Amino acid sequence: MASTADFKNGMCIEYNHGLYFIIEFQHVKPGKGPAFVRTKLKNVKTGKVIDNTFTSGHKVNTARIERRNYQFLYKDDMGYNFMDSSTYEQISIQEELIDAPQFLKDGQEVEVIFHAEEEMILGCELPNHVIMEITYTEPGLKGDTATNASKPATTETGATIQVPLFVNEGDIVKVDSKTGNYVERVKK
Repeated sequence: MASTADFKNGMCIEYNHGLYFIIEFQHVKPGKGPAFVRTKLKNVKTGKVIDNTFTSGHKVNTARIERRNYQFLYKDDMGYNFMDSSTYEQISIQEELIDAPQFLKDGQEVEVIFHAEEEMILGCELPNHVIMEITYTEPGLKGDTATNASKPATTETGATIQVPLFVNEGDIVKVDSKTGNYVERVKK
């Protein structure tokens, strides 16, 4: 059990017969009336985000979750297959549980989130930034570094991202896996 004073971003709680991650929370003490905590909760199964208000001091059940390192192996009709780096145990995860499946490449390390009591997979998170090779893009022109224009480019996994005009085919770039935005070009 935890009270509203124990809330932290990323905490997993049991609410309305489901598991929810606390995305953000704010303690509010109005001039009149009791204090309360305004929260944004993300449903673990559906990914739907809801707003909820708890009275200050309200008790909630916390869910014990574990983050384990896995390595991506391959994709087949059963889903995405991963291997535990320490035990070599293999698991299959459905696409809807993976944060950014379009950026997964063979051998990539990810964190798989488990509900500890039930050994149920809650999700799969890629690192914040992934390194990708550009396999196709229109050629850039010399001197195009000053403008803030962008063009579409295809990565080695088949994902399409927007890159600056000076990025060419064969370049290696860093991409934010949460937003899909270009971050920087990486030296080979």
